[in-house]
Amino acid sequence: MKGLMMNNPLTVQSIIEYGHRVFPHKEIISKMPDGSTHRYSYHESYLRTKKLASALVNQLGVKPGDRVGTFAWNHYQHFELYYAIPGVAAICHTINLRLSTEQIQFIINHAEDKVIFVDASLVHILEKIAGAIPCVETFIILNAPEHFNTILPNIMHFESLIAGEPEDFPWAEVDETDACAMCYTSGTTGNPKGVLYSHRSTYLHALSAPAPNCFNIGFKDRLLVIVPLFHAMAWGSPFIALIAGADIVFPSCHLNPESLLEIIKEEKITMANAVPTIWLGIYDALLKNPPKEKLSLREFICGGSTLPKSLIERFDKEYGIQAIHLWGMTETSPIGTASRIQSVHQHLPANEQYKIRAKQGIEIPGVEIKLVTEEGVVVPRDGETMGELLIRGPWIASSYYKMKDRSAFFTEDGWFRTGDVATIDQFGYMQITDRTKDLIKSGGEWISSVALEVALIAHPKVKEACVIAIPDEKWVERPLACIVPASDAEISGEEMKNFLMKDFAHYQVPDQFLVVSEIPKTSVGKFNKKELRRRYAAGELAI
Repeated sequence: MKGLMMNNPLTVQSIIEYGHRVFPHKEIISKMPDGSTHRYSYHESYLRTKKLASALVNQLGVKPGDRVGTFAWNHYQHFELYYAIPGVAAICHTINLRLSTEQIQFIINHAEDKVIFVDASLVHILEKIAGAIPCVETFIILNAPEHFNTILPNIMHFESLIAGEPEDFPWAEVDETDACAMCYTSGTTGNPKGVLYSHRSTYLHALSAPAPNCFNIGFKDRLLVIVPLFHAMAWGSPFIALIAGADIVFPSCHLNPESLLEIIKEEKITMANAVPTIWLGIYDALLKNPPKEKLSLREFICGGSTLPKSLIERFDKEYGIQAIHLWGMTETSPIGTASRIQSVHQHLPANEQYKIRAKQGIEIPGVEIKLVTEEGVVVPRDGETMGELLIRGPWIASSYYKMKDRSAFFTEDGWFRTGDVATIDQFGYMQITDRTKDLIKSGGEWISSVALEVALIAHPKVKEACVIAIPDEKWVERPLACIVPASDAEISGEEMKNFLMKDFAHYQVPDQFLVVSEIPKTSVGKFNKKELRRRYAAGELAI
């Protein structure tokens, strides 16, 4: 017997309709590329999004299922595209502007984007490949200055495009399983892979994420969306914020620590999201120029890679700001777990609580995770036994776009193989120990590069640390630590060895410590270990 409930489809359109209906007065603020500030309400955004949807159909000929690319900073027009494109049953393809031109060209052609919306300040990147992306029929320019020129063919300007369109354009009727958006992985191993989100997956993710055990966001909050809108749909923030009724603030290209702190102060930001490298920079900026008043920021969401326990503790004790770990991937929409202290942990000493908060956390409602051995055997949740992390749920990818053989990434019974190695403790808290490809096997023993990095960053003389495996005649592999010193600190290998020996076995401690000026990053701000290994193999890292 089936239940007697209405079967309303779960769609992106219903998210913006809800936000407009219930929170029309809430604000969307953008620090624009030219330094100006744009402000308007959910209501005004809704009307412009309708005009944009009309223009997509009536002027650009966008049809259901067409891919429409965005190549833009975080601002209100990009936000409008998030809703207008799915609103006409097309697919919003956010393109990572930090990839190489070769990868950007591959992604556009693989997705077969029909139209691309591009910020004027980013046009020069697409100009380099304009002749190699024949699928693109029209380029729409955002925020162009007066007398703007480009060699891109068939251009239109965003504001001119929507100027004469109606504000009552009807949303397209879609099936909730239809695709609404797509993102490509960062392509650190081979070509980027396309992940195709559905209306249903996006809605369910946005419904679960605002909960107290995850984002913990509501209509009293002002959310600074630092995570790029091209990075896994900004972790779902434009959808989560509308459901929560939070004010939204976009920084566009103003991403240096000083600019972000200025926005936090001026706009009285209560929440923000960003990768650890951003928060490391903000912490350094706070040390150099301590705030005269307590910041409005009550907590920030951090993901992409591990935020060191030491930094979580410093933000908490020195500034009263809570750092909340989330874990996820492009393939998981992206939130899979969140790490907040439960009542069972309240009696623990502060240091033990920080250790728990430094983990990637428990599953959010809707997903399941488990760890397995190389043979597929599920490992115990004892907080010590490592295994490959598998995940499944209604907003987890079931395949990659245009990929015929999915066996390397998905199990036969429907779990996604993340490639992360982790532990899970008795309370369900997952902790990433490494990527399968980054684990170091020395003399038959596994060494976690992530654990070493987190420990090294806790040293007051260390700003950043990245550990990779290098060949060794006796042990097959040994860890090499690359360290960026804090300020003008002098670092010796012996000092670092002694520091690590307090918490690691002798065989786990690197034999060599290399001081470098910077550690290469991926397009989403993670340490680029592939590039470091390449540099070592090419003799570009002097020991």
